[in-house]
Amino acid sequence: MRSRSLFFSLVVMFALVFGLQWIGRSQSPSASPSAGASAAEPDAADQEDTRGAFLTSRPKAVDKPAKSTTTTSAQPQRSRRRPAAKSTTNGKTSVSGATPSSATSGPSPTTKVDNSQKKPIVQKMGLGLTLFMRDANGLAVRADPTHEFHKGDRVRVLLETNMDGHLYIFNTTDDGLPVMIYPDPQLDEAGNYLQAHVPLEIPSSVAPEESLRWFRFDANSGIERLYFVFTREPLAGVPIEDDLVKYCGDEKAQCNWHPTPDLWAQLRKQVAVPAGEVKAKNDGKAQTAAEHQAATRGIGLAKDDPEPSLVLMNVSSDSGLLVAELDLFHR
Repeated sequence: MRSRSLFFSLVVMFALVFGLQWIGRSQSPSASPSAGASAAEPDAADQEDTRGAFLTSRPKAVDKPAKSTTTTSAQPQRSRRRPAAKSTTNGKTSVSGATPSSATSGPSPTTKVDNSQKKPIVQKMGLGLTLFMRDANGLAVRADPTHEFHKGDRVRVLLETNMDGHLYIFNTTDDGLPVMIYPDPQLDEAGNYLQAHVPLEIPSSVAPEESLRWFRFDANSGIERLYFVFTREPLAGVPIEDDLVKYCGDEKAQCNWHPTPDLWAQLRKQVAVPAGEVKAKNDGKAQTAAEHQAATRGIGLAKDDPEPSLVLMNVSSDSGLLVAELDLFHR
């Protein structure tokens, strides 16, 4: 397994973009981007259903802070740990330890209530993301993920989910042992909890140095197989937050956690589960001020904000797991 370097972090982010396009397609070790691209395009009606199902859960409006005139200030460290659950005893409210949002009282953000049946209607899980590339003027513009990138190109990814949940990223190299590369004990307080429609920007556009605001392609090339796992609840037996920090100890920069064979077989099986996908035709458009503020201030996106460039959504609402697999080639 290669060490975690800036190049590998770049590979991870691009894999997230490409993985949404080829979920559920061929799992052959010899698969290539051209093989995935040759598959039949999703039906137009299915694409609209997927787009609508993802965007409809955005709020109609979001209270935005005053427009910022600078993007160079350092972004405070953000925690992506699970929120504490509130419980009521004898009319008094207390806060317990961090637990999944579904453990809180009342319907969770991932469900709606059918008043006629008095049963919760579970929402389908969805992922949306937009790939931004640095143009000649230093601005962030939308880029086609199938674009062939070269040495010196700089990119950033904006990730959005349609519900609260947990994101995991696993990697294998040359069909070797899988290793978890996100959550990371050095990032987000080792948390991996994402709130619905509050975008995650990787890397941050308000990092203190320009070199830290983009992933930059270097001269190295290689092939990585990556798996992106979005779940309603934390994966059983997988360390996150304090458990991950304790597991890694003083070796946070080189900490490798490997899933058990049983868990890995379960995740690999989920790759073949059908999922809807849709791609927006917005390449070349600049990032909006609303998108920038949402990502850097944690205030979320509204219905009238731009849609993600790519959206992937489970076909069934019964599943609490969405998995994408990709073989990524860096030329």
